[in-house]
This record gives sequence, C-alpha cells and structure tokens, in this order.
Amino acid sequence: MRRQETRPKRRYNARIMSLSSGTKLGPYEIQAPLGAGGMGEVYRARDMRLERIVAIKVLPEHLSSNPDAKQRFEREARAISSLNHPHICALYDVGTQDGVDFLVMEYLEGQTLADRLQKGALPIEQVLKIGIEIADGLDKAHRQSIVHRDLKPGNIMLTKSGAKLMDFGLAKPAEAAFIASASVGTPTLSNRLTVEGTIVGTFQYMAPEQLEGKDADARSDIFAFGALLYEMATGKPAFSGKTPASVIAAILASEPKPVTTSPFSSAAELDRLIRTALAKTPDERWQSAHDISILLTSIATTSDQPPKRLGSLWQTAAARICF
Repeated sequence: MRRQETRPKRRYNARIMSLSSGTKLGPYEIQAPLGAGGMGEVYRARDMRLERIVAIKVLPEHLSSNPDAKQRFEREARAISSLNHPHICALYDVGTQDGVDFLVMEYLEGQTLADRLQKGALPIEQVLKIGIEIADGLDKAHRQSIVHRDLKPGNIMLTKSGAKLMDFGLAKPAEAAFIASASVGTPTLSNRLTVEGTIVGTFQYMAPEQLEGKDADARSDIFAFGALLYEMATGKPAFSGKTPASVIAAILASEPKPVTTSPFSSAAELDRLIRTALAKTPDERWQSAHDISILLTSIATTSDQPPKRLGSLWQTAAARICF
C-alpha cells in the first residue's frame, strides 16, 4: 500500500490555507478545524511527542509572504511565549513546514465571550469577575511591554478555570487610517466589522488613536477593555452604527449611554470606571490595567452603598492619569 502523504494539503479559500485531518506539521497532527479569522485558521491537533491536545493557528499569506512582517511576527511570538499567566492562553511553539507558518497554543475548552454575549448582558457579579481576570492578564503582558491591539469578545475564552485572553500581541494595526468599505453591513453581536487589507482589528473596540493610524500602546488596550466591560454589563456594544464610518464617528466623538440610572449601586461605580477607560485621549484614561483590577475588586466587595474607602482608591488611581 502506498504510504500516505504527510505534506500539508493546501487549498485556498479567502486567502487562508485549509488543512485536512491527518495533516502533519512537524510533530503535530491536525485533527479538526476550530475556526477562522483575519489572522488565520485554527485547528485542534495532537502533539505526538507529549501526547497532548493543542490548538494550531496557520498564519495567513500576508504574514507568511512578507519577510518584514514574518520577522516581526516571530519576534512577537517569542516574547509572548514567555508570558505565564492563568488568564492568558499559553503559546507553546512556532514552526514552519513546506511554506506553512504556524503557531502552537494551549487548547482551551469553553465558549468565547462573543458567544456568551449572544444571550445578552451578564450579571454584574460575572462582569466584575471576568473583568478582574482580564485586567490581571493585561497587566501581566503590559509589564512585559506586550500590547494586545485586538482585544474583543472573540479573543476571550470563558473556561472552567476562568477567562483566558487569546491572540495576545499577535495582531498588528495598519499604518494608515481606515477607509470605509461599502461592502460591510450593519454591525451585530454575531457579525463584527472587520475589513481585511485596512486596519487589522475589530472597529467597535478600537481606540481613537488606532483608527487614526497612530501607534497603539497599553492605553489602547484599556480603551478596548472599557468597551468590553460596557458590553458585558449592558448586552450592547459601547459604539455602534449602520456603517463602518458611523461606528468610527461614534468612537471618535460620542459617549455611550450610562450602564445604570442609579447613582448608588455597584453598576454606577462600574459605569464611572468604564467612562474613564473610554476617554478619547490616552492621557485621560486609566494608565494601567493594575489600577482597573484594584477598582473592579473593590466594586465587587462593596454593597449598594459603597464605603468611603472606595473613594480613596478612586483618588489614588485617578492621580496616575496624566492631565
């Protein structure tokens, strides 16, 4: 019997390579597809050396065929592989075989935050719990000078052990501002605005400076985090519109509706935190995910009448905002 071919079987679909079950990439055997996006396709695979299940992301052509982008990507991947945190999806390996570039990541079981949001808003207790976990993961990465740049519900996995940040630091913004495309429809919870060939990312969660083509830093992640918290608390995006241009206009000039109308509740304190995170100017936002984590933890431990000690925490965190 003829020996089965182990080279990757390629077929092109929307510029992304597809691999069939049984394909081997180094010591990894592809088992089944898990999903696809602008940054590649993800598969469930088996590590034949360690006998464990992993997730493999095959990079899209625009990264693999561009030497500068590929070098930058590999440099980012090496940095991210050093991150060891319970709320960040671990990156195990980076490889290339027969022109196929791929990442090997921790395999996570659960559902994405995007899938959960299809059912509507989360109870405030869950918003605070997940928020604290995300903030802790962001803080770990930011302390190592790694910025996510594409923080959104689809990049957060909800597992039994808590929230996990995925695709950390691997998405890079384009160097030019977004040009609206008439082919993109109304944004919904299940159909996010993402246009290949312009800015990499999802517009509802991008900070004003990213939309203007400027460099993203940790405070850009904090803006996206504020948008995430808002959507978890309300079940609706912080910024929306019927066209990409109207979404961008909302991000640049509008403020979302309040999370709550009550001035004496945990939700009111959360609303205050979110509004600072969503400041249009980076210097006016919270300056660290660590401060947000402290504030979220404090809100989570207070009753409907926040104690005076919470006010001092707000003052301490606010003192670090640059004016």
